Amino acid sequence: MSILEMGKVVLKNLFNKPVTERYPFVKKEYPSGARGKVNIDPAKCIYCGICQRKCPTAAIVTTKEPKVWTIDRMRCISCNACVEVCPKKCLVLDVMYSPCSAKQGTDSFRP
Repeated sequence: MSILEMGKVVLKNLFNKPVTERYPFVKKEYPSGARGKVNIDPAKCIYCGICQRKCPTAAIVTTKEPKVWTIDRMRCISCNACVEVCPKKCLVLDVMYSPCSAKQGTDSFRP
């Protein structure tokens, strides 16, 4: 790259708005149909285990007796299979996505 070509690029970038976003301060707007994360309404759930059996990555674990519904966010691929088969429609695939960390890898819900 010659000095003149590089100079054009530098001048162009000086007067344009940055392409990157300031993520924690400016939230991204996701298009409709984007896949985010699975959320549950524990009040509606009957802990039947159909979502656990349908999950292709075995990310969901349900226990009927102590009524515990657990999802491993690191295994979930947001395929929407569990949401489609839920008889009570208590599972929802939210558009909002936030990457999980080591502390937030597993979510458990109890009524």
